[in-house]
Amino acid sequence: MALSFRFGTVGSPTGTPKKPGGSVGSIQFSRSIGLDAMELGWVQSVRVSVETCELIRQTARENNVAISVHAPYFINLNANEEEWPKSRQRLMDAAHYGNLAGATDIIFHPGSYFEKPAADVLLVAIPRLQGCVNELRAAGNPVIIRPETMGKSAMLGSLEDTIEMAKSIQGVLPCIDFAHLHARPGDGSMNSYDEWLTRLESYTKSLGDSVLNQMHIHLSGIEYGIKGEKNHLPVAESDLNVADLFRALYHFKAGGRILCESPIMEQDAIYMKNIWQEISGEDI
Repeated sequence: MALSFRFGTVGSPTGTPKKPGGSVGSIQFSRSIGLDAMELGWVQSVRVSVETCELIRQTARENNVAISVHAPYFINLNANEEEWPKSRQRLMDAAHYGNLAGATDIIFHPGSYFEKPAADVLLVAIPRLQGCVNELRAAGNPVIIRPETMGKSAMLGSLEDTIEMAKSIQGVLPCIDFAHLHARPGDGSMNSYDEWLTRLESYTKSLGDSVLNQMHIHLSGIEYGIKGEKNHLPVAESDLNVADLFRALYHFKAGGRILCESPIMEQDAIYMKNIWQEISGEDI
């Protein structure tokens, strides 16, 4: 019996051997330590050959490791007219080469409000994102585009923002970073079973029950201040209540992928996997 969630890392596990190294070695290493998902960390730029993409795809298939891509950080759906084409190209490159590498989901940071109201920013962001998806579908590219929930209140990427994008555009779904949702208010809230139940109920009411079994989750410990996220931490060094979050996910019979991006990512991914198995009673 497979678990409801696959577990893995955002980027290559820190213990990946130098040979064969790279994404191929990372996939093989992930599988060897009991992880079955990985997010390719193309966060600075997309520099990968078609041949390498095919090798990644083959290795992931052989090892039963689900692949996604974290697109470059330098994407902003609210960029000015001069900067937007560059942002757009970064997202499109990640989607094109990600698809060739066997990725099913492309994760990206949606940008900044630039001190404008969220509703006004979404009027700019949604048509731009729709144009990207239209072009991908016209090219036969089926990847799901996932704007990530962000940890700072000044950033485009509240849960409501990402839900609105998903409601408006077929082929777009949120990447929910629950550590970011905990950090974003800046007051230590969003950290209890009841609070997570409320957010998950809003999520499924807005997007339908089917989204619950295809969740794409980022998770880590997190340090935050009044303006939100400061940096990621090992889970044990953070006040994030992973057990309560997992109880809420289990209540909704959720499934999909949970990718860890703490400083000890593979250790924490395995730790999270163990907590999930304890709470769900699921076994491999």
